[in-house]
Amino acid sequence: MPEGHYLAILMFLSFIALIFTGFPVAWVLGGLAMLFTALAIIADIDLGTAIGIDWAYTSISVERMWNVMENWVLVARPMFIFMGLMLDRSGIANLLMQNLVKVFGRLRGGLAVTVALIGVLLAASTGIIGASVVLLALLGLPAMLKQGYSKELATGTVCAVGTLGILIPPSIMLVLMADRLAMSVGDLFLGALFPGLLLGTLYIGYILIYAALKPDVAPAPTDHVPLDFSAFLGVLKATLAPTALILTVLGSIFFGIATPTEAAGVGAFGAMLLAWGNGRLKIGVLREVLEETTRTTAFIFAIFLGATAYSLVLRGLGGDELMEQMLLGLPFGPTGIIVCILIFTFFLGFFLDWIEITLIVLPLVAPVVVGLGFDLVWFTVLFAVCLQTSFLTPPVGFSIFYLKGVAPPGIQVSTIYRGVTPFILLQLAGLAIIFGFERIVTWLPEQAYGP
Repeated sequence: MPEGHYLAILMFLSFIALIFTGFPVAWVLGGLAMLFTALAIIADIDLGTAIGIDWAYTSISVERMWNVMENWVLVARPMFIFMGLMLDRSGIANLLMQNLVKVFGRLRGGLAVTVALIGVLLAASTGIIGASVVLLALLGLPAMLKQGYSKELATGTVCAVGTLGILIPPSIMLVLMADRLAMSVGDLFLGALFPGLLLGTLYIGYILIYAALKPDVAPAPTDHVPLDFSAFLGVLKATLAPTALILTVLGSIFFGIATPTEAAGVGAFGAMLLAWGNGRLKIGVLREVLEETTRTTAFIFAIFLGATAYSLVLRGLGGDELMEQMLLGLPFGPTGIIVCILIFTFFLGFFLDWIEITLIVLPLVAPVVVGLGFDLVWFTVLFAVCLQTSFLTPPVGFSIFYLKGVAPPGIQVSTIYRGVTPFILLQLAGLAIIFGFERIVTWLPEQAYGP
């Protein structure tokens, strides 16, 4: 094995180990790039190796960082974040909850189904996991617990549905993946649409079946209001505005009317109009949304810059070659290699955030996937579903901690862990379905853009 490969392995293991120190990830990535450049230079001088990494090579990071910062595709990210946060404060979710409960609240498990439906709509309009989980918890969790739902089902539903925002377009994760792999954002958005809806359908199906088999976990209400036409009209009115905004944003991208950046701007402006229409657009709210958008964007871009330097040095040490050799050397066929990549990604999600995995791991494995003859859009969506699952898996399942922060007293972390376990299995089942039926991902992009 070349000397640089040993340093590449040590560099990757050091990154995983330092994540647990709590030190900012961006500084960890940048610091490791500098440290291993120095180690490569020392190895070349003192040990007589020929790794070939020096400060002149690592300085290329500056040019690459500039390319990142001037990338027009990435301009869409802060505007999508702004759109999601503004919709979160627009009162739309509260209005949906009030009206959907009138229709589905009479069913056994109907409150959980209502939360799931709101979560799917929020996922297609916000894309912000923390905001979705917190909002669903504040709206739906007290109502479910008051009606006698089991804590596990109530918390599991909120956590799982809240994570759909990272997959259903417009998703900031898909924008990031498209940039890293030089892919069309529109292709990824279209490819992820049906898989995201599939997961939402699996959640709702599980809730209804589980409630039918065990009535005590999701009892039907005893004081429901008779269902009439006005209830359906209320649901239509509540869903019309956000649905129109979603269709405007995604439709303009899908049909080539606007670029993702332009569509994101339309979405941000539309979210402000909806907030204004509901009487929620105030100076204080606008300031909060702008500050939160700035913090979130700065956090992501800081990791971006650190990952740029880290990836450059890792590739210089032969990390991409090593990854390719390891994967192609597995005693499996091409399909088995893809399965191994997905399993590896799933377990990485127990320890790393989706941003680090997207920036570090995805660019390393994507060339292998393409070389094996698989469709890159299909694989990237599979990869995204794996990363969505990472929000529910301990010890860094962020959705769990978002929920715990706003949950009523008496909800323990262990209760939430038990609640999300069935939904993790559902996500893995959904992953298997998408893996087995590639057309779920590829059909819609082909219809829109051609094969």
